[in-house]
Amino acid sequence: MASSTPLTGKVALVTGASRGIGRAIAQRLAAAGATVVVSARSKSGIVPGRRFGAERLIEGTLEETVALIEQAGGRALAIAADLDSQQDRDTLVQRTVEAAGRLDILVNNAGFADYARIEAMFDETFEHTVNHYLRVPFALSRAAIPIMKAAGAGWIVNIGSVTALPPLRPYEAYAKAGGDTLYASVKAAIHRFTQGLAAELVDDNIAVNVVGPSTAIRTPGASDLIPEDYPTEDVAYLAETVLDMCRRPAAERTGLIGYSMHWPHHHDLEVKSLDGRADMPPAEPPAWSHPAIAPAGA
Repeated sequence: MASSTPLTGKVALVTGASRGIGRAIAQRLAAAGATVVVSARSKSGIVPGRRFGAERLIEGTLEETVALIEQAGGRALAIAADLDSQQDRDTLVQRTVEAAGRLDILVNNAGFADYARIEAMFDETFEHTVNHYLRVPFALSRAAIPIMKAAGAGWIVNIGSVTALPPLRPYEAYAKAGGDTLYASVKAAIHRFTQGLAAELVDDNIAVNVVGPSTAIRTPGASDLIPEDYPTEDVAYLAETVLDMCRRPAAERTGLIGYSMHWPHHHDLEVKSLDGRADMPPAEPPAWSHPAIAPAGA
């Protein structure tokens, strides 16, 4: 029987962990035995993000994430970092090692989607999207690689998106309405970045993979981008898929794009609740998910 705590002794850094998908991933990795360093812009306060040209406050703090992990018996440390700041980007990995003693797993999750049709998009939205979803994973991966090489192993997981796949033809009303074109394009770039970086690092035993939702996950930060009647999925399946990408040597599993409902279903993976204590229902890929998704990982 596989260990319920396969990450014992490992340290993971999860960005954007004050709420939503990042918090869920941090909880699941901690339940699997990792010491998790959670990062966001502020430890205790709620820092506004910008969407549609206006500031927006979203509930969730790092202190709350740490409390949830500790209540479940796990260990977590909080490090505040504004990833729009080059200084914070360039020092986050080293601060993690100083606080936790090592770094084995990097989960590049942080982001705040700001949708707009291209003809109506502000330069600020363009810069913010490219920064969070491409420049930040590049910078943090670059900083983490020497540390992982020195340790003889490592795992990098980038959070992708099904929007990286082309819109279906004939175009549906959602695609025609637009708004996610830039976001989807940058997510497609991070998919390709992951695959190329995996090839660069396989001989160093550093695995690099992508995990994305099979459909959509309703989180505090994304709720107003998802139609109210759209059937979303439980974040526990994505968190379990991330955990599964952090278990095997790079020679066995790297350069893959896995989706949250398809991956566990195809690999007959037992999915646990975020605290690792309860069994979730078997994963079943939704009938409305994108037909180009590769269940085994592309």
